[in-house]
Amino acid sequence: MSNIVALVGRPNVGKSTFFNRLTQTRMAIVDPSAGVTRDRHYGKSDWNGLEFSVIDTGGYVYGSDDTFEEEIRKQVQLAVEEASIILFLVDIMEGVTPLDEDVAEMLRRSGKKVFIVANKADNNARLAGISDFYALGLGDVFGVSSINGSGTGDLLDEVVAALEKIPMEDVEDIPKFAIIGRPNVGKSSLINALIGQERNIVTPIAGTTRDTIYTRYKSFGFDFFLVDTAGLRKKGKVHENIEFYSVMRSIRAIESADVCLVLVDANEGLEGQDVNIFSLATRNNKGVVILVNKWDVIEKDHKTVEAFREKILQKIAPFTDVPIIFTSVTKKQRILKALETAVEVYQNRTQKIATSKLNEILLPIIENNPPPSVKDKYVKIKYITQLPTHYPTFAFFCNLPQYVRESYMRFLENQIRKNWNFTGVPIRVFFRQK
Repeated sequence: MSNIVALVGRPNVGKSTFFNRLTQTRMAIVDPSAGVTRDRHYGKSDWNGLEFSVIDTGGYVYGSDDTFEEEIRKQVQLAVEEASIILFLVDIMEGVTPLDEDVAEMLRRSGKKVFIVANKADNNARLAGISDFYALGLGDVFGVSSINGSGTGDLLDEVVAALEKIPMEDVEDIPKFAIIGRPNVGKSSLINALIGQERNIVTPIAGTTRDTIYTRYKSFGFDFFLVDTAGLRKKGKVHENIEFYSVMRSIRAIESADVCLVLVDANEGLEGQDVNIFSLATRNNKGVVILVNKWDVIEKDHKTVEAFREKILQKIAPFTDVPIIFTSVTKKQRILKALETAVEVYQNRTQKIATSKLNEILLPIIENNPPPSVKDKYVKIKYITQLPTHYPTFAFFCNLPQYVRESYMRFLENQIRKNWNFTGVPIRVFFRQK
């Protein structure tokens, strides 16, 4: 089961600011008007070495005429269903409001592990107001300030302790491939085409929402799991915000996979949501193959493929060492080619390079192209090794790691890619004090 932490609460209690603090980004827009966080926001956070995904939801509102607020409420309910743990944000300056009580009622019904986070506890005088929130009957209350970060450490200690008790699925150690993408790009059709039977994963069937489903694929010399998260919902819930839902499902599928096949609709090209889903896979350090589906319906000449490929690469830059395959699921064109490529990317992701080889090839390149000096400081790289992680991570040991610039890190990543095949795989480069 994936570790997903959802932030919920009524509008303007500081969810987006808290999200930005947890993910160390400024991805969420912080604005006092209600309904700003309608779009899904999701990021990675880690504490004490445990990684988890964070979902920022819109403010939960009940009894309003605003159609946006109706959508927000559906998104919140969905996030609560999908999450492993819920952080319920309240405003310590305003105390318990009727809307907080409505949210608490919904959370009690969910049966999920909930932490009440009393935000805006910027000083000791305000912290005294914590006790009021015990009346909501959801257990411990943590006073935090999302602006200055006070109190977040104690909260995250408890969150991580609870996450560690959530059992991870024990699945046989063969490659796991996830098929991800926006709604209606052909994900279900691709799974059906591969396994040769109708198992349409977007049909609304109740009761399987939160489990990751693994389908074993053994055919044509392949042996792997197809990862799908049950997208299966009750009839009445089909009107939920489909885009948000597809992202929630993608997060689960991505976290459970080794390689992600990102399906794109050839009629529409690579859109913003596709780029979001692609970035989600690379941020999780997963292998990626882009499949342009419905290619059979596109009018083509000898330049069409190259022009389409170029457009995609521009949008996914700077990580462009990614295979792109033009397929038609309905005509079963190049589906096996897609699987072969996914297997190659899996092998690229799991390869280990001997330390002696790394130093033999990269040190002369570094000597000829040393890091530029910063404030008269000269960085000297002495030694390189690949770290024992699940994805390719390289440590460069040097005298002054803090003076290595982003552009030089990219230069080194490109040198690694030139000398070894890491197509389709994000690489992480770290500098450590020698």
